[in-house]
Amino acid sequence: MRKGIWYALAAYTVWGFFSIYWKWLEMIPALQVVAHRILWSCVVLIGLVLASRHGTGFRSAISSPRTVGLYAAAAVVIGVNWFVYIWAVSAGFIVQTALGYFINPLVSVLMAVVILRERLRPRQWLANALAAAGVLYLTIYYGAPPWIALALASSFGTYGLLKKTAPLGPLHGLALETSILFLPALALLVFDDHAGRGAFVHAGPMLTVLMIGAGPVTTLPLLLFAAAAKRIPLSMMGMLQYITPTIQFLLGVLLFREPFSRGQLAGFGLVWAALIVFGVDGWAATRRSTPPMVV
Repeated sequence: MRKGIWYALAAYTVWGFFSIYWKWLEMIPALQVVAHRILWSCVVLIGLVLASRHGTGFRSAISSPRTVGLYAAAAVVIGVNWFVYIWAVSAGFIVQTALGYFINPLVSVLMAVVILRERLRPRQWLANALAAAGVLYLTIYYGAPPWIALALASSFGTYGLLKKTAPLGPLHGLALETSILFLPALALLVFDDHAGRGAFVHAGPMLTVLMIGAGPVTTLPLLLFAAAAKRIPLSMMGMLQYITPTIQFLLGVLLFREPFSRGQLAGFGLVWAALIVFGVDGWAATRRSTPPMVV
């Protein structure tokens, strides 16, 4: 189990530091960066699928129209999530992206209630009420809803909901999703290049290497996450996931010097209180469901 914890820590830490990588590409239009992320991720993932010797199972899975339709919907949603995140980082809204991933688990719970008709425990209702109060407070403070945070939380929550019934594992699923988006991404890059807006090979060797590197840096934490999920309980994965937005938040405030006022602190404080309640409830539920040890 110790190895699984290290895999999870590595995955969530890499995701947390993603904002630095996309910040290096801030002079490239976000849509082009997303297209390169899709393109090179697809190349890496298909290579890994072939190397894993599970290509036959992958081909049989994609022969089902229902499976392809499900992953096409997931591909669109994750593409939107990637675009919003990369654009927000480039535009200087890293703190708000952190808020999005802080509230994402709570949004996922609400989706389960509304769509899957799951029932919440009292503490889960309290956690969602506190989070809603925090978002409402920030809406009043900003003068508008925190759209970036809400877009990230809702898109990733929807992605998780779609993947709940998906038949493929993380590696094969993302390989199929990026394959579905491959041709549109390639068409966008070719069109922009012909229009004189293409950055690839025109923006210098360093940026070109970073655009190609978007594939491996997307794939690495996914593989670490998949390895961790096999080795440690889901409840522990749930608690460790807050490493990512915590790093994002600290980078936004301390490294990139984004403004963070007392008013924002009050709104974030309500969300953090919600997460504490949510975590305590999950811990208590896990303890109740774990049979006592027989000595």
